[in-house]
Amino acid sequence: MSRWRSKRWQRRMSLKLDFNYMMSEFLGEANGISADDLRGLREVAVKLHQELSEGRAGGNIGFYDLPYDQDTVEAIEKFAGKAIKQYENVVLLGIGGSSLGPRALHSALAGGQWANMADYKGRGKIPRFFFADNIDPDTFARILGFAEPRKTLFLVVTKSGTTAETMSQFLIVRDMLERKLGKNKVAKHLVAVTDAQNGRLRNVADREGLTNFIIPANVGGRFSIFTPVGLLPAALMGIDIRQLLAGAAAMDGRTKECDLHTNPAYVAAALLFLADRTHGRNIDVMFSYSDALFEVADWFRQLWAESLGKKHSLSGKDVFCGLTPVSALGVTDQHSQTQLYMEGPFDKVTIFLAVEQFGQSMPIPTLYDGLPDLHYLGGHSLEELFQAERKATEYAMLQAGRPSMTITVPEVNPFTLGQLLYMLEVQTAFAGGLYNINPFDQPGVELGKKLTYGMMGRQGFEQVREDYANRQPKQDKYEI
Repeated sequence: MSRWRSKRWQRRMSLKLDFNYMMSEFLGEANGISADDLRGLREVAVKLHQELSEGRAGGNIGFYDLPYDQDTVEAIEKFAGKAIKQYENVVLLGIGGSSLGPRALHSALAGGQWANMADYKGRGKIPRFFFADNIDPDTFARILGFAEPRKTLFLVVTKSGTTAETMSQFLIVRDMLERKLGKNKVAKHLVAVTDAQNGRLRNVADREGLTNFIIPANVGGRFSIFTPVGLLPAALMGIDIRQLLAGAAAMDGRTKECDLHTNPAYVAAALLFLADRTHGRNIDVMFSYSDALFEVADWFRQLWAESLGKKHSLSGKDVFCGLTPVSALGVTDQHSQTQLYMEGPFDKVTIFLAVEQFGQSMPIPTLYDGLPDLHYLGGHSLEELFQAERKATEYAMLQAGRPSMTITVPEVNPFTLGQLLYMLEVQTAFAGGLYNINPFDQPGVELGKKLTYGMMGRQGFEQVREDYANRQPKQDKYEI
């Protein structure tokens, strides 16, 4: 039996949530959450768990069952196995949830930016990866300069197929491929990841015979990392997507019960909710003490902000709710942000991401006997120093009355990352219920989209454009 399938190995690789430093027993009543407050959410938790379970069973909340979609896994593995040998570069055209998840996977499990700097053998015989997740023309031009069309596969990722940023990039790439390679070679270098039936990209994919993969209709963009949005790029990066999904399934097993003492996703959501409602701590800092996991914090920012930042409750009442996520990198941001977290406003909770065992060990040599403030470091290691700095920061925050919790992964691998990502998705869904809002929509984003459509001359949005023009200042009164 392989180590991946060993139950003993899986137990050893189980994610841990330590929330001692959230509780009043450690922080005091003025800053901590009481055990009674947490117990007070038990009945609510049972109700919300039942509602989420019914939404899952009824097919309305699709992300829950993604770890078990073996047909998609097989199709992706079959395609990726051939594509890895054919292309030197992969460029992902996508924004928001279409890119943040793949970025996090690349950084955590495929070497991130450093992999692109290595030669073909040095990066494990997989393509270089470029994320065109913004439309800054200078950056996009550089990416296209690196990615020679003949050796590049372009992934076009948009569920609606009307995302202006992604589709504008697609039009540029589509035109470039036809000019440089010929019309009959275009389809070979394009893959669409989109809705099964609807949207402009679906129309194009069907008309031009593009290889395509489906984003399920009941899965929103920020919850799509375990769909082809995340799995296809991951497979092209050489990541074992079966073990990524095995980790997600393991966390699904831990979150199927509504007990706030055993369900890590629910207890994390409950504590962050209580910290907000009882102490006004509405800023959640995800402090990653791992370069590999820092992009996970960026992915989480969208998940948490877009899911919980809502004007209306489920009953239509104005609530203007939301928790503001911030990402920080240990130990770098100990020297740039921690001063604020330690002595600034009492409005934050810190979520530390910790790794027990790093992939590399780097001992510090014992030098300079006559300089005790340097000599003491000898005989230790960088990973030992790294862990000491995290623990010191946690404890210093405790002493300052600043709450924190720590999510620890034994090591960074596909199985542990699958657990972490799935836990954060379940945590977000449950938090939405606690706030009595819909965590799966994003109405606040739509007006900006409509204004963009109007300003770019899209048919049907003329009135939006006219309204925008009429609201502009008639003179530059406040411009200098």
